[in-house]
Formats: sequence, C-alpha cells, structure tokens
Amino acid sequence: MRTDARADDAPADAPAAISGYRTVGVQRYRETVGFFYDDLTVGDVFEHRPGRTITEMDNVLISMLGMNAAPLHIDAAYAEQTRWGKPIVSSLVTLAVVGGMSARSTSGLAVANLGVDHIRLTMPVFAGDTLYATSEILGKRLSRSHPGHGIVTCRTVGTKSTGEEVLSLERTFLLPTRDAGLPGQVPY
Repeated sequence: MRTDARADDAPADAPAAISGYRTVGVQRYRETVGFFYDDLTVGDVFEHRPGRTITEMDNVLISMLGMNAAPLHIDAAYAEQTRWGKPIVSSLVTLAVVGGMSARSTSGLAVANLGVDHIRLTMPVFAGDTLYATSEILGKRLSRSHPGHGIVTCRTVGTKSTGEEVLSLERTFLLPTRDAGLPGQVPY
C-alpha cells in the first residue's frame, strides 16, 4: 500500500504528507478518502475507526425506513417474551453500520459497488453495543470492460467491543487506477 502521498505539484524532496492526508500547499493538507486500485495489495487489513455505539433510535429509524416492522426489533413488550428478553437490533442496522464503517477506506473512491456476498449474522446486536469493523483485501484484478479501473474484493468483519463477531460479508467494487483517477477533477 502506498504510504508516501505527496501533492502532485510538490517538489521531489518535499516530506511525505501526514498519513490520511494529501499535501495541497505549504503546511496545508486535505483529508483523503479511500485508495486507488494500485494502492491496495491482497492481504492488506484495515481496522475501521471510530467505532459506533448502536442506539435504540438507530434500530427504530432504520427498521422503519427499511420497512422491517418485525416486532422482535421494534416492540419491547413482544421482545420481552422472547429468549432475548429485549429487542434485537435489526440486521439492516448492523449491515448498514458495519458496511458504512468499511466504505470510507476500502471503497471510498469506488465508481461502482459490484456485489455483496456471503453475509453472515453470527450474534445478535442490542442497543448499547459498540461495533467495530475490520476489512481484508482478498483479491484484485484489472477490469477487462472498464479500462483504467480494477475490481477489488474484500472481506469485512463486524465485532462488538468485547471482540465477539456479529457479522461478516464479502464486497466487490470497481476502483479507478491511479493514472485514471479523479484528483484534479474533484477536490479529493
């Protein structure tokens, strides 16, 4: 993975930018989003931060937005009678939060998401649980149908702050190569 990001117009002897930022002037840095296809190597692992503590409001809002009115997620009196004794956070919430955590770094510059596979929900999540995510690059290849782009697959795992795994999935997305990238066209 590339670690010596410099401004495109910076002198060759200019110091490397602060990690996660691109030098855009003297003592001026711009936060970066994601990586180009060329920057990623199979086996790279990203620990996504910050974590996110799930609230009851997150669960109710996303459940209702996604039209998941299952009483196990939104009816405390019903959920009290189940083996859990309280509402379980909808898998839509867990997937959205963990997927969102991973997007900024792994596919922040993506021009298309191509698929999500092998989603596994391995443990219930409850309001008050704090989630973290980690992604590993599993594979990459240049696109045959989109010159200047590559296809990347990563595996993302969501865990509670206790270390217990709650979700895993594989995502495939299309990233521009560095030569075909967007800098100069948009302020990233």
